[in-house]
Amino acid sequence: METLHNPAPSLGEYVAHSWNELFDSCTRCGKCVEVCPVVPFAAQIAAAPPAAVVAGVLDFMRDSGQPMRAESAAWTVQCNGCDKCIPACPENINPRRMLMLANAEVSAKTQPTPHMFQKMARAIRILVSMQVIPEDAARLLRLKKARDVDVVFFTGCNPVRTPQLLFNAMTVLDALGVNYEVMGGPASCCGVIHSKWEGDLQRGGKVSEQTLHRFGTFKPKKVLNWCPSCNIHLTETIKDYRSVEFDFDHITKFLIEREDQLRQLFTTPVNERVIVHTHHGMHQVGQDVLRLLRAIPGLTIVEELEEPGYMCGVSSAERAPALKAHVRAQTIERCRQGGVDALVSLYHACHRQLAADGKAHGFRVVNFTDLLVRALGLEPCADTLEPFRGRTDYREIVREATPLLEANGIDMDPDELAKVLPEIFAMAEWKGGLCSFAPQE
Repeated sequence: METLHNPAPSLGEYVAHSWNELFDSCTRCGKCVEVCPVVPFAAQIAAAPPAAVVAGVLDFMRDSGQPMRAESAAWTVQCNGCDKCIPACPENINPRRMLMLANAEVSAKTQPTPHMFQKMARAIRILVSMQVIPEDAARLLRLKKARDVDVVFFTGCNPVRTPQLLFNAMTVLDALGVNYEVMGGPASCCGVIHSKWEGDLQRGGKVSEQTLHRFGTFKPKKVLNWCPSCNIHLTETIKDYRSVEFDFDHITKFLIEREDQLRQLFTTPVNERVIVHTHHGMHQVGQDVLRLLRAIPGLTIVEELEEPGYMCGVSSAERAPALKAHVRAQTIERCRQGGVDALVSLYHACHRQLAADGKAHGFRVVNFTDLLVRALGLEPCADTLEPFRGRTDYREIVREATPLLEANGIDMDPDELAKVLPEIFAMAEWKGGLCSFAPQE
């Protein structure tokens, strides 16, 4: 169970202390800016001296009553979390963490995504309810009664938009005989939305603390994470904000620790040639996925394509749109060349985007969890977003989804739902949209 500091500092106090340490340690040398892959694709940042870019962030945090310098603001907002800055720092500062903390203050001042959590929570519930039966929706979204387990599988919030990936992962845990419980959805948020995106450290701290406490009530040895945003927030940005009595690992690390057992269970050859999509900002996860895939009989890994950021999506790669577009064009071109059976996606956001790219450009996309399940001799869960992908007749989509929506207790006027579906599919709340789902003032 979680052991809290006594007295426990608020997240605001924790962040203030973190900034004092950064002010004392950072020499403003600019090495982090020099190696940042975003800079060559952002003229405003590239035109400024690297040392000045860093200094602008620190000066703003010392006195946030004044606007941040334009080049420093651009660098802060476009940080995709690729982590190339971390080994470059001669003072062993984590610049990625510095910018994550700075973004919280920027959000508090500018409020670019108002009421984001409330809008996101409602959008997620609707999207999940369009895809799965009530029993499966409850497994992903509902808070569970505490019981002693060896492992908590923590899905995070946004990954439940692609439920098949999570159920595939659970299939592997089941095959390994793991005693686990599932926590996820907006009811078990890590707090990054409130803190980083809304700039509300008071509420964000309470949400993070509540979720960590709920993990502890299951008395697990390990909490296995899926979402990289949750991972960075809890183990890096607010590391040691609260002490816990369990290990917090990515699920792929847990599977690698059981590689010998998995090799015995992988009895079905998967005779395909694949390219594997990974991300620099979560390099070890990508390498663990490659290792797991190499354990599958018959599978041939032709190439690894590593993209910047820690995952696809608006919280990472899309924060630097020019860089993202440049690298994604290279990924698409390689997949269109042929010679492979599929592109293997990494995370939930990666799969959503790449599946859409594959449909548009004529190549097949599967998630790595699909391949693990197939190697077990089982049938992977169907991609339940696929029937809606690329369609624009939203009234017809609502008609098709109505039986599941009603079964899951979603009572919304069909015309209003059809009107808002484009924003739900586009995750518009991440860019300040989906205003019809905001609380009424």
